[in-house]
Amino acid sequence: MTGGEIHPNVAKVDEKAQVEDVVVDVLAGAPVGALASKEEERRLVRKLDRRILPMLAIMYLFAALDRTNLGNARLQGLPEDILHGDPTGVLFDWANSAFYFSYVTFQVPALLTSKLYPPRVWMGCVVIGWGLSSTLMASAFDFSGLIVARLALGVFEAGFSPAFPLYLSLFYTREEIGLRMAAWFMFSAVAGACGGLIAFGVQHAHAALANWRLLFLIEGIPSILLGVLALVVLPNRPEETMVLTEREREIAVERMNRGSKADVGRMLQRKHIPIAFQDWKLYAAGILYFSGNCALAGIQAFLPTIIASFGFTDAIAQILTVPPYAVAVVILCSTMYISDRLQRRGIFLACASSLGGFGYILLLAFPSNDHVRYFATFCTCSGTFATIALILTWFSHNLGSETKKAAGMPLYMSIGHCGSILGSHLFPKTDAPHYIRGFAVTCGLQFLSVLVAGGLVLYYTAENRKRNERYGKPAPGAPVDVSQLADRAPGFRYTP
Repeated sequence: MTGGEIHPNVAKVDEKAQVEDVVVDVLAGAPVGALASKEEERRLVRKLDRRILPMLAIMYLFAALDRTNLGNARLQGLPEDILHGDPTGVLFDWANSAFYFSYVTFQVPALLTSKLYPPRVWMGCVVIGWGLSSTLMASAFDFSGLIVARLALGVFEAGFSPAFPLYLSLFYTREEIGLRMAAWFMFSAVAGACGGLIAFGVQHAHAALANWRLLFLIEGIPSILLGVLALVVLPNRPEETMVLTEREREIAVERMNRGSKADVGRMLQRKHIPIAFQDWKLYAAGILYFSGNCALAGIQAFLPTIIASFGFTDAIAQILTVPPYAVAVVILCSTMYISDRLQRRGIFLACASSLGGFGYILLLAFPSNDHVRYFATFCTCSGTFATIALILTWFSHNLGSETKKAAGMPLYMSIGHCGSILGSHLFPKTDAPHYIRGFAVTCGLQFLSVLVAGGLVLYYTAENRKRNERYGKPAPGAPVDVSQLADRAPGFRYTP
């Protein structure tokens, strides 16, 4: 049985069982949680927001800073100090992409393993690990040392970023998760803005330590402290956390089971792991994520360099990276808010990718007009950040079971982050100042995303319609037994 097929006999058995489950759930309701008033639920969501979002957002801010500060360090003397000047930019490209080799390799085993541990312990430990790795980048004295530090950084970050959407899906419903995902992911854009400001300040610090070494220390040490704090602040799974009262836990568990019954406790449904690897939709998601991350890697590592090619000094180029990131945050939050309200993901993803592609068209079509080219960076940043946040949100509730999420989400992310490796090599110094190859490749990938997103929307819409005609429309929020077939369960409905 594959992720796109149901054996006829199994389907018949599950059809009957799940229809009975839905009837029982609708008539009887969940024992306590389903009786929660709207005000009780709102209070719980506000409490979760205060407890979870600030902590994870700040953690991701420093993750993004630690991942991307190599681009700022490039303008602060790093190549001259430890890369022998790097006249072709090849050594810097490899140092930048080394992170993604370990990041891609460890995502699937890391997220599957994370299901067996308390979330706060897992999150806290991986944050401490990447904080140490980032801080030790300041001690690198040659190319090999820098590569080792970047590889270690990728190993630990592989255990954090893919785990975040799965963690959020334990506490927030489909109608809530998009805006929370935006609140988290926008800190990647905020990191770009803050990175430019921090780099600008460090460049004028006149410290005894080399500017780029000071930059790594300033942005690395806080991550270690955040990891320690996460061990205390973050809640565990809804059914076992001591952060919530007994009544709040009951409501949180009922919310976690809306639309599909969640796993009970820290466990893996092993049969869902091969189902994830056989699901063609996850490979389509990999194409989407590949395209988005190719653009994101280029922006995060080379935006200061690209803006400097417009004729600005290095210091001014650092400052001019801030406005494109700031606008990207506004576009990101607005898009995710509307997407949550309408419960539509694919159409917004196609629009965001089109905006990013339009920006690259401007960069290609106006090689000598620096005003248009600078405006184009706003389009590329805004489109790219919204695209990636929408992909993460789209598949956080479209995979059915927790175990399929734990296997499937890092699967498409691993494919997608190969795009980060490509993006790290598309802007060599030899292509300056127009970077035609890098802009052209990234532009083509953005419009490929538009086509793939459109195909997925058509499939999800048709599949929901087919199941409605065959099994009837399920009651909104009714639990669906996904223990056998994950998202292919007859009562499960996709978000198109």
